[in-house]
Amino acid sequence: MFLDTFLGYFTNDISIDLGTANTLIYVKGRGIVLNEPSVAALDKATGRVIAVGKEAKGMLGRTPGEIVAIRPLKEGVIADFETAESLLREFIQKVQKRRLFIRPRIMIAVPSGITEVEKRAVRDSAAAAGAREVYLVTEPVAAAIGVGLPINKPAGNMVIDIGGGTTEIAVIALYGIVTSVSIRVGGDKLDEAIIHFVKRTFNLLIGDQTAEQIKIRIGTAYDLGAEEEMEIKGRDLVSGVPKTTVIRSSQVRDAMQEPIAAIVDAVRRSLENTPPELAADIVDRGIVVTGGGALLRGLDKLLREETNLPINLVEDPLTAVVLGTGKILDEPESYEKVLMK
Repeated sequence: MFLDTFLGYFTNDISIDLGTANTLIYVKGRGIVLNEPSVAALDKATGRVIAVGKEAKGMLGRTPGEIVAIRPLKEGVIADFETAESLLREFIQKVQKRRLFIRPRIMIAVPSGITEVEKRAVRDSAAAAGAREVYLVTEPVAAAIGVGLPINKPAGNMVIDIGGGTTEIAVIALYGIVTSVSIRVGGDKLDEAIIHFVKRTFNLLIGDQTAEQIKIRIGTAYDLGAEEEMEIKGRDLVSGVPKTTVIRSSQVRDAMQEPIAAIVDAVRRSLENTPPELAADIVDRGIVVTGGGALLRGLDKLLREETNLPINLVEDPLTAVVLGTGKILDEPESYEKVLMK
């Protein structure tokens, strides 16, 4: 304990929400210091990192042959070990105020459905990127702590965390997950569904970033009454030349129907598996929705209609998980029970 306290003076312990779409970093005593896309641009010949984060995301789909822009995480877990290590190292160096001779302790939020192999990949990547010790916590628990839910009480708290690669649904009581459902459906699947719809309907090929913009600007999970339109550009699959067309919000809603239905079905399954006493608590308290997917307009109305339960959208759903990991970092003794063994 004394050694840890002593070492704390010479290093900045950090916590990371290592997401499929975005990585957020919290530094002890400084708060959230980084929020950037989980993208790295590499030189193909040497494997050297050219850019990470926002700069690298701007290169997606636009790089010459010798440069490749990669998202090293897929469906919430590491798919490319070496690139994930490089990405973490660059981000860690970016947030450290000065080069310190003692490496930081790192806490990382991971999906609740993660396998032992995937856990090892996260730990090894963080260690190789410069971590002295690596701790893991599940995303729904971190999100619950981040939004201030009383997870230490013998009462049910239900959290839905919709990220880029996964949707995590958990009922939490007494520091533990009582029941959970983790599906590999999130914002990326919504983008993919839009790409396939545009291809099938308009014979137009669009990229991931265009699909994401469509989802953000006119995408809805529920009919909100007002029809919106957006001009989109891509490559005509018949003539092979650039083309412009217009897509409506009702079409985008139809395109995203399958992945949204999968999320709703997962919520139902989690509720069915919840013990009766905790289910009664959820009726009173409602369900908390966090993660970037919570920003999809009309999602709260759809979930309310499908579950007949109060749905609470948090003020800043993107930061809930990393704020939770930050609280654990600030009060390790209070939250020791939530760490993954």
